[in-house]
Amino acid sequence: MKKHFGTTLRRAFGLVCLTLSCFLQGAETITILTTTTDLADITRQITGELAEVSSLCDGREDPHALTVRPSFIVKARTAQVWVRVGMELELGWEPPILRDCRNRRIQVGSPAHIDVSEAILPLDVPQGEVTRDQGDIHAFGNPHYWLDPLNGRLAARFIAARLAKLYPEHEAAFNTNLARFLNALDARMFGEPLVNCAGGARLWQWLLAGTMDNELGKLPGAVKPGGWYAALRPYAGAPVATYHRSWIYLLQRFQLSLAGELEPKPGIPPSPKHLHQLSESFQAKGVRIILQEPFYSPKAAALLAARLDGLKVLVCANSTGGGAGAGSYLEMLDQVISALAGALKE
Repeated sequence: MKKHFGTTLRRAFGLVCLTLSCFLQGAETITILTTTTDLADITRQITGELAEVSSLCDGREDPHALTVRPSFIVKARTAQVWVRVGMELELGWEPPILRDCRNRRIQVGSPAHIDVSEAILPLDVPQGEVTRDQGDIHAFGNPHYWLDPLNGRLAARFIAARLAKLYPEHEAAFNTNLARFLNALDARMFGEPLVNCAGGARLWQWLLAGTMDNELGKLPGAVKPGGWYAALRPYAGAPVATYHRSWIYLLQRFQLSLAGELEPKPGIPPSPKHLHQLSESFQAKGVRIILQEPFYSPKAAALLAARLDGLKVLVCANSTGGGAGAGSYLEMLDQVISALAGALKE
């Protein structure tokens, strides 16, 4: 009798332990490490409280030239998921971090290594051989794709899909959070009334097809576009200069013209000769704005602004956390687009 009771007790205890183990495993917080703050914020919107998301970049530095610190390797060692921009943005610092962390789970090619560039619409993809004489050219295209809101949308959908494969028990939560984020992004892009009327996905389709005006005319009522689209739409074709070729995605999405770059080649500081040529070119084109990241020297832009009447320098964060008013991915786009619209209106 005692032997039978002991066996039953052990079985019951084992069942309780197994149930508790499964519960704890299901309730475990996922540890996700991203390379940039923009990907961190987008990922955080998708996971909610299901994950602890951190970023290696803080948004205030040049992501091309991040210095590897021991703390990065420590973070990578315990990460369950790695999310990167890709397109060689992290080429100078990702390999040593992944090598030294010795975390097989997040190595390139593994399911938990998420390269978001696989899902976006790339620009500046080189044709032909790429050499160092061309400057800091990326063989797979320009990696600053997050500055196009559409690529932010594509990135969110891709991250959610990959996380759902890794953690299928959370797929419903990921999809719910994803829908909420996409709706918020679409409302910022086109205005909430228009999104409620036509749907965000349909508006993006019309924009990409070049049929927006025609389709809007078919909608019932008098709902007009708002948001970022309406803010910059009146200035389509306006020339904007930049310091680095970071802003091409943003400019193309809103049909603004890239009038020139202060860097003669990507990653090469401007020379006096190049600045003189730009001065003449900007005057001929009627350029009134230089858009620049906060981590580059402001001297060249200030010199051109002093030479040309009416030329304004906008120093804006191009990553989440890179400046005041850029606390989230959507807020970062808000402050850049608001600054551009305000400067173009003057």
